[in-house]
Amino acid sequence: MDKEPITVNGLQNLKAELENLKNVQRPKVVEAIAEARSHGDLKENAEYHAAKEQQALIESRVLAINDLIARANVIDVTKIENNGKVIFGSTVNLQDLETNKKILYKLVGQDEADIKKNQIFFKSPIGKALIGKDKGEMVTVSTPSGEKSFEILEVEYV
Repeated sequence: MDKEPITVNGLQNLKAELENLKNVQRPKVVEAIAEARSHGDLKENAEYHAAKEQQALIESRVLAINDLIARANVIDVTKIENNGKVIFGSTVNLQDLETNKKILYKLVGQDEADIKKNQIFFKSPIGKALIGKDKGEMVTVSTPSGEKSFEILEVEYV
């Protein structure tokens, strides 16, 4: 069973999602199934089938979260001495050398990755290119839209 790196915040979010699924979503869907069952013929009861499908989704997510938590290797970067090196959990301030735009990325585990929050999977192309590099280094990443070059301006362990 491979350990899965996760940030402290990522683990808290998983636990909160699990609580919600078990204590809010699961009872709601059980109620919906009972309600739909009371409507009679289950073969042609769309509400019943939709509720059963929802129940299957909830149960599979509960199993997935339990598995992730069991394999979690929590990495708290705030407790690691910052030597300017990009590591899992660090926040990297980059400058796109083509556009001069500044970009901030936090390298996180797969389940935490959310590009809208600038949280990228550490094994993504950009994540892989950044891991192990130091502040001040240039990094070139192959992306679907071609090669991009960045300068690492700052590395924070927050």
